[in-house]
Amino acid sequence: MPTLAEGPPAAVDLYWLPLGAGGWFVRLNGRIYEAIAARRNKRVSCDLYHSALVVTVHEGEFVIEQAWPMPDRDGVRRGVVGEGPVGTHWAGALGVLRYEIRRWRAGIIADIDDAVESPQRLSVDPLVAQHVLELVPEAPTPVWGRDELETGEMWNSNSLTSWLIARSGLEVDAVRPPVGGRAPGWHAGVVVAQRQRAWFPTRKPADPVQLEASR
Repeated sequence: MPTLAEGPPAAVDLYWLPLGAGGWFVRLNGRIYEAIAARRNKRVSCDLYHSALVVTVHEGEFVIEQAWPMPDRDGVRRGVVGEGPVGTHWAGALGVLRYEIRRWRAGIIADIDDAVESPQRLSVDPLVAQHVLELVPEAPTPVWGRDELETGEMWNSNSLTSWLIARSGLEVDAVRPPVGGRAPGWHAGVVVAQRQRAWFPTRKPADPVQLEASR
């Protein structure tokens, strides 16, 4: 059985992707949303970012991301471990209005070449990396674009990323989007993670070597 020292280095890496990179529709709507939000809050407009994680353990690399729309119904191929509706609950019946949470081994991040100030390395601890992977199927799946969890901010793909960082015990407050940028939904994930950590104390991450031995 290989030991941790014999395997590839462990890592938890964060990528910041410009909202709508490679797609004019999302990019245009994001700019309109940000212009309205900036005017309402009397501040300058910021660049908007979507986030994703790449977690490396002895088994390989895993892309962790909340994505919409689904390219097809073959979620197993993309390591899908959760789904949720976009916009409203009734939209969940329509495949085109459902998002998916991926824990994709050897997966890809669309438009990763456009990533800014990335990757940001959050940890090289193998236990933390394994713990992040274990948490993904436990992530909340509220309506994308709504604040049904009453955090003061809508839930979206950034919420998943910040929820995982905070729930895993990493220093989420130290994570910042690129200079001049903003990550809508980030606060929502942090708030929900803090609530859950108060209700259920963070459990000790399982030892990757012991996990491998039990398989």
